[in-house]
Amino acid sequence: MADKQPVNSLAEQVMARLIADIRGGRLAPGTRLPTEQALTTELGVSRTVVREAVAALRADGLVVTRRGSGAYVADPAAGPFRIASPRAPSLPDILDVMELRLAVEVEAAALAAERASRRQLATIRTAWRAIDAALLRGEGAVAEDFAFHRAIAEATGNDQFPRFLAYLGSHVIPRQSVRLDVDTPAQRRLYLERIQAEHAQIVAAISDKDPSEARRAMRDHLTRSLERYRTLAGGIRNGRR
Repeated sequence: MADKQPVNSLAEQVMARLIADIRGGRLAPGTRLPTEQALTTELGVSRTVVREAVAALRADGLVVTRRGSGAYVADPAAGPFRIASPRAPSLPDILDVMELRLAVEVEAAALAAERASRRQLATIRTAWRAIDAALLRGEGAVAEDFAFHRAIAEATGNDQFPRFLAYLGSHVIPRQSVRLDVDTPAQRRLYLERIQAEHAQIVAAISDKDPSEARRAMRDHLTRSLERYRTLAGGIRNGRR
């Protein structure tokens, strides 16, 4: 598995390999995953690729991490039920989930603006800065993006909001499920930077305790992403005619 392909592509291959090992019983629940070094050596990829793959598995509830110990295969019985299918998610699947998120996360942002404690605000800001750090490393920041939205959900003070995001799993971040091969690396970079600028507006509104602005900022953020994937879906349909 030569490490000359885009990081996201290689991470998907590593993720698929680990999922196959988990579902095939070679990695049983509670088993520690091979170390980063072992995976990089065995699969011929970089540590960045391995980290992206493990982060995606963690976001999808297949893997749990223990501080100072490593990553372990999650117990299926302990994990949340989530939207899933035996096939890879299609663009219509992604659009459906994004519409569902729009209906829930807009209000979550407003509630976070009303209720977030200082500690929760600090967690939101830390998650936001972690996305910047991941982008600087050239990563897709999928796990970091998920953590940001989850931090906002937790700041609502209503446990059902973070439980809802856990239910959705990796579907929360559509770029994890759908590879946009039509984009160039430069276009993907600009897209991620734009998303981070939208995140900044959400953080500012919640920090200012402004529910109306938080609601607007989150709605604009999710709507723009939704429109992007709708445009992509339309382009694919037109290309098949």
